[in-house]
Amino acid sequence: MTSPTFRSLANPNYRRYAAGGVVSNTGTWMQRVAQDWLVLQLAVGSGATALGITTGLQFLPFLLLTPVAGLIADRMPKQRLLQLTNLGMALPAAALGLLAVTGSAEVWHVYVLAFLLGCASAFDAPARQSFVSELVDPVDLTNAVGLNSASFNAARLVGPGLAGVLIAAFGGGAVATGWVILLNAVSYAAPIWSLRHLDLARIDAAAPADRGPGAIREGVAYVRARPDLMLVLSMVFFAGTFGLNFQITSALMATEVFGKGPQEFGLLGTFLAVGSLTGSLLAARRAEVRHRLVVGSAIAFGATVMLAGLMPSYLTFALLAPVTGLTALTFITSANTYMQLNTDAGVRGRVMALYLMIFMGGTPVGAPIIGWIGHEYGARWTLLGGGLMTILGVGVSAIMYLRLEKARRERGAEAGAPLAEPAPAAF
Repeated sequence: MTSPTFRSLANPNYRRYAAGGVVSNTGTWMQRVAQDWLVLQLAVGSGATALGITTGLQFLPFLLLTPVAGLIADRMPKQRLLQLTNLGMALPAAALGLLAVTGSAEVWHVYVLAFLLGCASAFDAPARQSFVSELVDPVDLTNAVGLNSASFNAARLVGPGLAGVLIAAFGGGAVATGWVILLNAVSYAAPIWSLRHLDLARIDAAAPADRGPGAIREGVAYVRARPDLMLVLSMVFFAGTFGLNFQITSALMATEVFGKGPQEFGLLGTFLAVGSLTGSLLAARRAEVRHRLVVGSAIAFGATVMLAGLMPSYLTFALLAPVTGLTALTFITSANTYMQLNTDAGVRGRVMALYLMIFMGGTPVGAPIIGWIGHEYGARWTLLGGGLMTILGVGVSAIMYLRLEKARRERGAEAGAPLAEPAPAAF
């Protein structure tokens, strides 16, 4: 009998798709560590600011392009679209790796190629998020989303540590990071291969969205009419903008506070992934997701981030990292699952695009701010401030939800008709 935690893997299409994702995700996490270390090597004396700019540029396309990307995901066969986006992510990774290996890389190269990688990622993410619902039965969607997160975090468990070891083995400098980045470029071949070998007859593709004008506005209007979705999106904005900046905060804590090198920096990502993987597997066992879980996990995450900023040593910081990863992934997975399970299939690509635009598009705003705070006030304040803003954001989101839900019910009462789509109770 298949374990309930892994029941979606009984589906051959999903199993093949997930296998390609593990390989690519491992390469992605390796590049994240290598790219950050490359920036620190190239921008001596202004590493915090440069890291913030790099991260902001990599996620800026989510703010600019995701609405269009979501519409394309609703109109184009996702299997074909995902092959193109994986190729689009491989090319800038290969270019950056070659520049670093040849000793030609400069900070502005990293900025430009991080932005181009982000452009491809912005088109990839909505299609990838909504494609899962076409691969598995609706009753298995919660499980599949949880396993997707588990796959991502299993790669996160291996990738950062492996990147740190390889960078150190190749000499620890900018050239060493290039070889790791090139490995990521090669890793995109795995999902492209797996997508090409899916059984088309077993894919339950949604009907293409109407090609008339106003399709993006239709997706926005759908979300605006749903206070429950607005609550999730608001919390996701605060957590994504101010709390989920581990690329910057871990790098600054490792180098500036604890005086560590690339191996210890890479291991912090691995420690985070221990908790993240645990949270993902717990999510895969969950039968349903309610607002209560999304709200509670967001508060727990913010509190844990603040606590991390108070840790006195590298050891205590690393030991807390799994707890941080657990609370972060519980929040991320529950928010993602709630959005998918409570959205009509015909607009799911656009809704998930909006979700991703807010979740990841907030990073271009938050990352430079966090980098500036680290430069001006020290690395600890990047965590203390980020956690506090996440908790305050939950409070703002809850107030907004209660007001929107009250207004919606009043409009329904005035119309003299029952509400067609009642929002689930949040608390």
